[in-house]
Amino acid sequence: MGAPMARRLLQAGHRLRVYNRSAEKARALASDGAIVAADAAEAARDADAVFIMVSDTPDVGSVAAKIEPALARGQLVIDMSTIAPDAERKIAARLAERGADYLDAPVSGGEAGAIEGTLAIMVGGDEAAFNRAHLLFELLGKRVTHMGPVGAGQTTKLANQIAVAITLEAAAEALLFARQGGLDPAKVIEAIGAGAAGSWQLNNLGPKIVAGDYRPGFFVQLMRKDLRLVAEAAHEQRLALPGLALMTSMFNAASALGHDRDGTQAVADALDRLAVLK
Repeated sequence: MGAPMARRLLQAGHRLRVYNRSAEKARALASDGAIVAADAAEAARDADAVFIMVSDTPDVGSVAAKIEPALARGQLVIDMSTIAPDAERKIAARLAERGADYLDAPVSGGEAGAIEGTLAIMVGGDEAAFNRAHLLFELLGKRVTHMGPVGAGQTTKLANQIAVAITLEAAAEALLFARQGGLDPAKVIEAIGAGAAGSWQLNNLGPKIVAGDYRPGFFVQLMRKDLRLVAEAAHEQRLALPGLALMTSMFNAASALGHDRDGTQAVADALDRLAVLK
């Protein structure tokens, strides 16, 4: 998702230095006008804003450690990954010692939203830092919400992932039930998608489930990571979330069936194999 987000910033006239551990991914942005940096510190040095978009909590921690020596007072660091809220607070405190402002700003909307600039962006951090970043966020998303202090963006994103996962399961179960009942599931989506049962998951991923199209917009592997983060945060809050437990099992089943690098709609294949009694 980082690449299409970078392209939107370039298309708006911003100058970018980019770095990726897989060098070919960074070089792919050179044709769009980006300067490819030799390392993360070089990419961050003297930048007005530094964006981080990686997979998991340890990855953000590693990037933050690498750019920290290059940061100067007044620079803005924006992490748009999905990671543990408490980790964001610790990173923000450490970078604040160098005078850098920090925002956690995870996104929802998948690769299509990143390409089209229609992401939902949930931001935690100081309000003045949020205001500085707002024009950049508007290039990347259609809904940008300041949720509170550092960590609040990540907590919001984890709440989002609970709703996404459970709603996707509901869509998959509805379509399986319809198919087993002799209905055309595509017509079922048309019939119920505009009513009270309608959801982004049903209307956007439902047709892919019907077609058996598991090409990724958001990987099963990444959803499993996000649900792990939710479970860790819920444990800290002493919360029992039964729907979360169900969906963790379903996405683990999809992974076991070889779908880790497929889109989240592949959870429907796990449902098909587990739910139909022979």
